[in-house]
Amino acid sequence: MNYFRVFTLFSLLFCLTVSAFGQRKDGFVIYNAKGKKIAYRKVLRAAQESDIILFGEYHHNPIAHWLQFELMQDLHATQQLILGAEMIEADNQKQLNNYFTGLIDQEGLDTLARLWPNYKTDYAPLVDFAKEQQLPFVGTNIPRRYASSVYNAGGFEVLDDLADYEKRWIAPLPITFDPDLPQYKNILTMMEGHGSPALVMAQAIKDATMAHFILKNYQPNHTFLHFNGSYHSDFYEGILWYLQLEQPELNYLTITTVEQEDPSALDAENIGRADFIICVDSDMTKTY
Repeated sequence: MNYFRVFTLFSLLFCLTVSAFGQRKDGFVIYNAKGKKIAYRKVLRAAQESDIILFGEYHHNPIAHWLQFELMQDLHATQQLILGAEMIEADNQKQLNNYFTGLIDQEGLDTLARLWPNYKTDYAPLVDFAKEQQLPFVGTNIPRRYASSVYNAGGFEVLDDLADYEKRWIAPLPITFDPDLPQYKNILTMMEGHGSPALVMAQAIKDATMAHFILKNYQPNHTFLHFNGSYHSDFYEGILWYLQLEQPELNYLTITTVEQEDPSALDAENIGRADFIICVDSDMTKTY
């Protein structure tokens, strides 16, 4: 046996292994609010101790969608679970219920409900799991035509003219509104002069309506897991602000999604964004 060749081969393999570990890339890292790396089990433990969880996503981020599904499954194993989502509007609840009871099939749901373009890839797995496990699934969002009317008319007053049956699909009027909340003020900054107070009001009516339907469908000794865009609950505002306004005694948990070029350390702008921050490599493949 040529021991020199064996030693050389072993040394080469060792160097390649060390090099591979040195170049390791994590697709995502989970942080707590202070920016400390934590394991998924800590998220699950906190979720099990919460009444209402707001899981903020980037709508095209596959890691967020995967973790939503995983958390839903894991919570179902130990909790009495209620699900809800921004992606289903309140006036499509009947169609969703009919799908759950078998009165319509998937094609019927596609036809009768206003499903998002990425529904089949990103939200159908959540809905179908709820259907299979006979879990409640609540469409919490305001019908988009009403949010658009708030924006186009320049204020909430346009909602006063809705018929009574239409008002069933929005938060009770009048809407409490604080335009000085930092996240609402930031909308105008992000729009770089193209935004307006009415745009912020349209955001607020979505937040208020989602909070309304979460609380309307929450039951004591249950866990309500809600899926929404990150901006609707980042920095403990948006939906959470309205939830705490009505029922501050409940135990709330927020999760958000961010993207960074380097997820190995949380950027300062993302610290404190939620109780748990899922930091995803910005190169991650998008679902659309």
